[in-house]
Amino acid sequence: MKKSDFKTWAERQVLILDGATGTELARRGMPAGVSPEAWVLEHPEVIREIQRAYMEAGSDIVYSCTFGGNRCKLEEFGLAWKTTELNTALARISRQAVGNQAMVFGDLAPTGLFVEPFGQLPFDEAVAVYAQQAMALVAGGVDGFVIETMMDLQEARAALLAVRETCDLPVMVSMTFGSDGRTLNGTDPLSALITLQSLGADAVGCNCSTGPEDMAKVIATMKRHATVPLLAKPNAGMPRLKNGITTFDMEADEFGDHMEPLVTAGAAILGGCCGTTPEYIQTLKAQTNSLCPTPPTNKRQTVVSSYKQSLCIGKDQPLTLFGGRINPSGQLALAAALRKNDMTLVRRLAQEQARQGAHVIDINVHMQGGDEANLMRAAALVVTKGAGLPISIDTVNIQAAEQALRVLPGRGILNSVSAEEENMEAMCQLAAKYGAVIVCMPVDGSGSFGGSAEVIAHIKKILACAARYGIPAHDCLIDSLVFTTAAGKEAHRRTLEIIDWCVRSAKLTPLAGVSNLSYGLETRHWLDVSFLCMAAGRGLSAAFIDTSSEQVVNAVFAIDALAGHDPHMSRYIDRFSQQALAAAETTMPRTAGEKVFDAVVNGDEEGMERLLRQALKQGESPNSLVDNRLIPAINLVGEKFDRKEYFLPQLITCADTMRKGFALLQPLLDAANGGSGKKEAKVILATVQGDIHDIGKNIVALMLNNYNFEVIDLGKDVAAEDIIRAVKHHGADIVGLSALMTTTMIEMKKVIDLAQASNLTDVRFMVGGAVVDQHYAKEIGASGYAGDAIGAVRLAQQFSGIESEQLSSNPPTKDATDDQATQEQGRNQ
Repeated sequence: MKKSDFKTWAERQVLILDGATGTELARRGMPAGVSPEAWVLEHPEVIREIQRAYMEAGSDIVYSCTFGGNRCKLEEFGLAWKTTELNTALARISRQAVGNQAMVFGDLAPTGLFVEPFGQLPFDEAVAVYAQQAMALVAGGVDGFVIETMMDLQEARAALLAVRETCDLPVMVSMTFGSDGRTLNGTDPLSALITLQSLGADAVGCNCSTGPEDMAKVIATMKRHATVPLLAKPNAGMPRLKNGITTFDMEADEFGDHMEPLVTAGAAILGGCCGTTPEYIQTLKAQTNSLCPTPPTNKRQTVVSSYKQSLCIGKDQPLTLFGGRINPSGQLALAAALRKNDMTLVRRLAQEQARQGAHVIDINVHMQGGDEANLMRAAALVVTKGAGLPISIDTVNIQAAEQALRVLPGRGILNSVSAEEENMEAMCQLAAKYGAVIVCMPVDGSGSFGGSAEVIAHIKKILACAARYGIPAHDCLIDSLVFTTAAGKEAHRRTLEIIDWCVRSAKLTPLAGVSNLSYGLETRHWLDVSFLCMAAGRGLSAAFIDTSSEQVVNAVFAIDALAGHDPHMSRYIDRFSQQALAAAETTMPRTAGEKVFDAVVNGDEEGMERLLRQALKQGESPNSLVDNRLIPAINLVGEKFDRKEYFLPQLITCADTMRKGFALLQPLLDAANGGSGKKEAKVILATVQGDIHDIGKNIVALMLNNYNFEVIDLGKDVAAEDIIRAVKHHGADIVGLSALMTTTMIEMKKVIDLAQASNLTDVRFMVGGAVVDQHYAKEIGASGYAGDAIGAVRLAQQFSGIESEQLSSNPPTKDATDDQATQEQGRNQ
């Protein structure tokens, strides 16, 4: 199927997808704990029956039964060697099932691993995993692809790139958002949309985790900036245990009633996820037969994103600040660190600029003799984790630019594209491939800059080249060429003329390197502030500034307030309120022990060892460092996680930093305590029988270890009898059970019932996972429910009678952050 045909099809009518597959397979005899892909290959008549039923109910597209068909998931069953064979065969079975009466889209889903920078799976290895599966599905005759139930935006990007680099078929990408409106890694709907549609997705949307009512809010948020059709595949409500059988709380008629509001919100492609059947799809089809989707429109706005936030740049928007301090030119300490591949200072500079008010972090690692490509890639990953802001890749080196843009989990900015022929063509082609916004540098490499007319001619030349690669003018920021004061008033006048032309004549978005003006001067801020005000009055949209200059940043807040870009002056007032609070705090230098606290809160894993050794030299004891630095710091991280200031990437990074600190201090603690490193309580963790998903459980184990609990992790697919045997053997106080799928959540009840039959009445059970909630925990007799890793720590402390100033002050969270960590059930339901 051609991409253009898919686009026309999705704009002409509401496309109907299929419903759940896993629960339908289970109803027809698939046992728990097996690979659905392998089982279906042995029983092809079952999937044919299911997919024909969906087609007859009204599905225009059915998904191949390959949700767990990537080699990482198949390896769980020892079947990685059959990846190509399985995927090709399963695609052919689906084609046989529906013939030419429906389309078959190859289903790609999570690997179960976190992709860098949020995990250990290298990005290009993830791309290779999905490319293998995609090629096999193409060989099986699929009409397009769906990348679904994605919680990690970086993993979704890897799968999307794999498909795009494999074939030219249409591809839909569907993320999974929790009740807080964000994915596991903290991605909001708009950031996901901006990233994925710019990278070449033909449709973007959401599936699983929620019912249709909550999903309509996600779709409405995306619709504001969508240039592609939007997809919604909600669950049939929430799962409930009824007479020992897992059911969902929304009947088909009620499910169908929610479809019109979804279309009104902006959805053009609809289907059903967990708990839905052909009956649900039939109802969905009947409710949407007379509806026409609202076609996406090109909003002509410049929007960039990180993995967790998006940013509009341009007219009628607040002035966008680029922080440019990650640049070894004139910074000997940074250059020395980069030569040793040490990214500690890069992380620190990114975090400082974010705190100081930067909206975009610019990265320049060019220096004589440096490996710019590898340094740029490493810096982009570190800045992503450290600051979480949109990133500008500042280089003229095509290899360095590609290395960074490829791994950037968001929509980045390529700074810059000059009018020099070779650079211009290569950079525009690269920006188009990765969906980046470009900065147009109107110079041609001759060394002369000329007057405004010559500069404008260069701008038009770059814009024409960009257009040939499909980059619209609104995705081109125009560098208006700011030079130092030594260049004289003519240079400054030319800069203002270029800004004027961009805003009034060409409707373009001007950017200015304001900090260039005062480069090399002792007293810089007065010149920078004055010129910034002059340029903003002409319509400047974005500026490179020195964010460490409080005066310059304050001027930006004042400009936005006076220009009407700060309603009710709320940002202006908040800015100066925070400054007043900061001024009231002590200005005394921080001790090494206090910096250990900061290292945990900021996730500075690289600097932890050095800071601990300094603190020990300054006289702090190992016990004091644990009790007064590490534990309070991780408590603060937990608070930030609760307030949605931090998300899972920060939680893991901070926990890893604390774990490194513990590992360094452990020998000293053992020596000081006579060799007895006493733990708070013993906790058994396990994913229940039939379930092979353990990301969420592993995060819980990490956090419990950091709070000094003794954790015995039994792994995944663990039988009830084995869990109870381990409880008796270890004398465990607490058992934590995880279940991903509706088909395995009943195993939790078996474990608890067996514990009661074994007279283990003093053992406390906490449960969690994507399909579990407080209601279910109560139904099966669990002692408590934890919706995320911090909630699990709270429960364990509560069960152990431990008081924690921060964590015990609030009840366990019900937000499904850790639930999302095991949210891969979409197609397995």
